[in-house]
Amino acid sequence: MTSLAGRTAVVTGAGQGIGEAIAGALHAAGAEVVVADIDLAAAERVAAELGERARAAPVDVRSRASLAALLDDVDGPDVLVNNAASTVSRSFWEIEPAEWDDVLAVNLRGVFLGCQLAGPRMRERGWGRIVNLSSLAGQQGGAIAGAHYAASKAGILVLTKIVAKELAGDGVTVNAIAPAAVRTPALAAMPPERLEAVRATIPVGRFGEPREIGALAAFLCSEDAGYVTGATFDANGGLFMR
Repeated sequence: MTSLAGRTAVVTGAGQGIGEAIAGALHAAGAEVVVADIDLAAAERVAAELGERARAAPVDVRSRASLAALLDDVDGPDVLVNNAASTVSRSFWEIEPAEWDDVLAVNLRGVFLGCQLAGPRMRERGWGRIVNLSSLAGQQGGAIAGAHYAASKAGILVLTKIVAKELAGDGVTVNAIAPAAVRTPALAAMPPERLEAVRATIPVGRFGEPREIGALAAFLCSEDAGYVTGATFDANGGLFMR
C-alpha cells in the first residue's frame, strides 16, 4: 500500500474503538496523525501510545468553530476521517426530541461540517482523502442502537455521494465505511446473552475487529485508492450482502 509519509491526517472520535484503530493504521502508514476527540484525556492516551508523528487535539464535531479551529491548527489536513459518533440504544417510542437532535448533531452534522470545512482546503492542494464512518444500521436499521443513530448513519451515505461528486475533479476522494458488529465499547456494554445472539447471526461466525476497519480506512486514504470515490464499503461479516 502506498505510504502516507508527508501527509497529515485528522481522525475524529479517535480516543477509543474504531477511531483509535484508524488512527493507528494511518500512523503505521507513515502519516502525521492528529488524534481528535471531545475527551482530550483519551486522545492524549492514544497519541502517547502512537508516539512520534502523533498528537492529541480536542474537538466537538457539533461545533463549526471547534472543527475550524482544529483544521486551522493542523494547516490542512490531507486526510480527514469523520468517525466521531454518539451511540444511544433506545426504543423509537422513548426517544426525546432533544436526544434525537444531539445524536444527529454529532453523527451527521459533524460529518457535514467536517466535509464542508476540509473539502475546499483539499481542493486547493489538488489532493485529499475523506472517509466517513457510517454503519450497517444506516442501511438496514439498527439491532443495537436507536432510530436516531440509524437515521444519522443513513444520512452519511447520501452526504458522502454528494460531496464526492463535488470534489471528484479536484484530486479529492470521499468514501464511506459501513461496519457492523465490531468489538467496540458499545458492543462490550451489551449483556453476554445478547452478544451471543448477535454473533450467531453473522455469517463469518465472529465479530469484526477495529484493526480490520482501520486497515480498510488506510487503503481508502492511500494514493492507490485515487480511482475510488463516492463508494460505501461494507465491513459486516456477511450480514448485508449486495
